[in-house]
Amino acid sequence: MRPQRARLQQLFEAAPRFIDRLEELDPPPESWDELFARAEWTALTIPEDEQIELLNAHPRIGALPSSVSALSYREQGYDRDPVTPKLQRRLDDLNDAYEGLFGFRFVIFVNGRSREEIADLMAAHLGDQRAVEKVRGLRDVIAVARSRLGRIESQP
Repeated sequence: MRPQRARLQQLFEAAPRFIDRLEELDPPPESWDELFARAEWTALTIPEDEQIELLNAHPRIGALPSSVSALSYREQGYDRDPVTPKLQRRLDDLNDAYEGLFGFRFVIFVNGRSREEIADLMAAHLGDQRAVEKVRGLRDVIAVARSRLGRIESQP
């Protein structure tokens, strides 16, 4: 099984060097489960600049709706979870603090949680160690991709 680049870009927010690595897997993965297992290993072992590129390929929580992919739009709940100006300021401040502290974006598998809940989680993660947070974020990149594939394949 050799997934098409366009599909990988949908799943991984078009992180070019990471997608290049997945395209070059040898032997090619035999299933999506194998691809995700190898993708996680790859994400955790690539050079840090590529890890940060992969994390930063995902939009900020609460980014302008016009700046996110269609999949991120639904995942972040723009269609069902209106954001107030107060919550938007909080998300912007948390994103700034997180990125300033860790040097990469906060990525989390939203999994139906509201942006208010995600803001609380982001605030809690500000107390974590950078290495721990980077690994958690990279693993969540893979969780997001798995979830996206399920939604894509269930569409008519």
